[in-house]
Amino acid sequence: MIRDRLYVHGGGRRGADAWPHVLDPHARFVSFAAGASIVDQVDALARELTSGTLVFAHSIGAVPVALAARRSSVAGLVFIEPALYDLARGHEAIERHIGIVTEARARASAGDIRGFWAILRPLMFGGPFDDARWHEEQPLAARWASTNLPWGHGVRERMLDGVPALVVTGGWNKEYEVIADRLAARGAWRAVLAGAEHRPQDLPGFTGLVAEFEASLAVS
Repeated sequence: MIRDRLYVHGGGRRGADAWPHVLDPHARFVSFAAGASIVDQVDALARELTSGTLVFAHSIGAVPVALAARRSSVAGLVFIEPALYDLARGHEAIERHIGIVTEARARASAGDIRGFWAILRPLMFGGPFDDARWHEEQPLAARWASTNLPWGHGVRERMLDGVPALVVTGGWNKEYEVIADRLAARGAWRAVLAGAEHRPQDLPGFTGLVAEFEASLAVS
């Protein structure tokens, strides 16, 4: 039986701000401290999870959730565009993304934040680097230069075996589709909600998908 719902944000907005369409008054929203490592996030989540918890995780939030869930017997997992890159290492789209980000982060480590952003911005946000907007975007570039990377944390497919899961993607990005397909191959429910790119949870159809998934948990 589902007794509570825990929502775990991605790399942008935190806490309830990351889930503006959740109306459940009993929902709990995680808000990781800025700069918290994946290890710290896993430890924090492990204290929150119970056998009655349905966990929602967006983007990189899926990484600590996957690692913490193996320590607990949760009711189920809802992954939205999960950045579980470790599950699909070797795939061309995954390796291309990792290679570009690695090159960009090397620039940042050398103190060249501008060069970092010139590489990362087109990859993550679309559109070319615009010198006229550099002053405006510099704080965002600095934050992305130090944010946690979603790979290299030892997430493995078998960790989630036996845990009911729904994975929802936006149908716009090859990497997330590949990751979702890997999860589906291990038994996860699979759905695509197009129209909101990286935030399919903001679309009206998302609530219906979750309701159907929850109904399956009640009878399993």
